[in-house]
Amino acid sequence: MDGRVRWVDVRREVPQLAAVVEEVFAAGTNKTLATTRADGSPRISGTELEMGDDVTLGMMPASRKLRDVERDPRVAIHSPTIEPPADLAQWVGDAKLAGRLVPIPQPAGGLPGAYFALDVTEVVHTGMDATGTRLVVTAWHPGRGITRVERE
Repeated sequence: MDGRVRWVDVRREVPQLAAVVEEVFAAGTNKTLATTRADGSPRISGTELEMGDDVTLGMMPASRKLRDVERDPRVAIHSPTIEPPADLAQWVGDAKLAGRLVPIPQPAGGLPGAYFALDVTEVVHTGMDATGTRLVVTAWHPGRGITRVERE
């Protein structure tokens, strides 16, 4: 479908990262979507999404975030934020996705609105190492592969 990077491609190329990111995104219903307003400033909105072969989401007709995306389809999506437990080594972490939203047909049974699939340009997971003492940021970008940064 038009040469974009789909979630199934991410699963195939970096299966461990994809699995942990899916786990973090599944930890809660409400995600945060960042779009760009007409004046160039950021807008954040709540959203829900599905992670199948594609990362898909919908928007209400005439919503401000829909107008943002129609003007500039670049977005970032942050996972639900779950409070870390006392044992930081058990924390699922945070995750984010970035890319370009591509219009798709309304799914069967979908409410009226606009529907999109994410052309993935970035996948990031932030968590703790096995000891719970070092923050670990793992990122993947198409064509560049994985990077990993650890911080105390």
